[in-house]
Amino acid sequence: MLEVQEQLKIMKKGLQTLIQEEELAEKLKRSVEENRPLTIKLGLDPSAPDIHLGHTVVLRKIRQMQDMGHRAVIIIGDFTGKIGDPTGKSKTRKPLSEEQVKENARTYMEQIFKVIDREKTEVHYNSEWLAGLTFEEILKLAAQTTVARLLERDDFQNRFRSSEPIGLHEFFYPLMQAYDSVRIHADIELGGTDQTFNILMGRTLQKSLGQEAQIAMFVPILEGLDGVEKMSKSLGNYIGVSEPAEVCFKKVMEVPDNLIIRYFELATDEHPDRIEQWKKELEAGRNPRDIKLLLARTITGLYHSEEETRKAEEYFEQVFRDGGIPDEMPEVTVASDAQTLYDAAPALIEAGLIPSGSELRRLIKQGGVTLNGEKILQLETGIEEGAVLRIGKKKFVRLIKK
Repeated sequence: MLEVQEQLKIMKKGLQTLIQEEELAEKLKRSVEENRPLTIKLGLDPSAPDIHLGHTVVLRKIRQMQDMGHRAVIIIGDFTGKIGDPTGKSKTRKPLSEEQVKENARTYMEQIFKVIDREKTEVHYNSEWLAGLTFEEILKLAAQTTVARLLERDDFQNRFRSSEPIGLHEFFYPLMQAYDSVRIHADIELGGTDQTFNILMGRTLQKSLGQEAQIAMFVPILEGLDGVEKMSKSLGNYIGVSEPAEVCFKKVMEVPDNLIIRYFELATDEHPDRIEQWKKELEAGRNPRDIKLLLARTITGLYHSEEETRKAEEYFEQVFRDGGIPDEMPEVTVASDAQTLYDAAPALIEAGLIPSGSELRRLIKQGGVTLNGEKILQLETGIEEGAVLRIGKKKFVRLIKK
């Protein structure tokens, strides 16, 4: 294992909040002395199975700790998912069915193992222990906190003041998430800032039940390609981990210059010292495009092979620097009976090329869409097998009918 100060430096990279650093240093010291890995907990909400770069911020942090010798325990909230975490919600959430939870979890896990080390990861469903609790045991757990403490949560406070109904069962969500930490003897729990209350409840419950309290690490939200809003598929400002290499590379090159260092910190495993050096070079006047190319190579290389990354860079240079039409490009499959671009719009939306049909229509009106090199004047333009569609300046696809 790396020595304690080096581990701390890597763990703290890009974090928004760390509670408590002194306790973490002590845990790491014992871990090194005893050659015992720490247990890193991440709870996953099974309601959102699609992964983009914003979701990987916490996963990359886990991977960095795994690379230092620690183990991850992923908790799939199948039992808590039937309640629905009310965090940030103005109303009680509808519970998910068991089938929905299982399918979402399967899809989610397929994607997150693109980031974290499968060999150093345990996966548990929290129904393994929560479903078997007796009512007496549940009451004993409930006695570890108070209604006043639960009402400290902003969302509960706001709903209470607005006379919005709060189900009694919702109070049990943070308690159940905290109990997950007790069952796996978590040393560290990671999450977004929206999970602050729940993760701190884990510390409280561990202490009250005689365990050493977990360290709480909170990762920030990653801004999308617009540089303003949270990365989101619905806003079209995202970079998907399963997108083709040339799409990934091109999108990273669209990251605003002022976010280059932030993306290095949150979306890569680069060492803090290297990132600091690049930051100094930018401040000294180095062309941001040079550093952004490094960022694009790094991020694309995390999810694609070295050969795919090299070809993606060549594609980018050919198309977007030299203004040519690429020899190779992603293919989008449209319905076999699609006759017009209007018919192809659903496939383009699903592929993440446009957020909506109305946005495609707007781009057409602005002259930003071409078909086989010719500007399109209306959405009802006919399409043929193998046609090359360019959307905006940088998106080329070949339409395939199947």
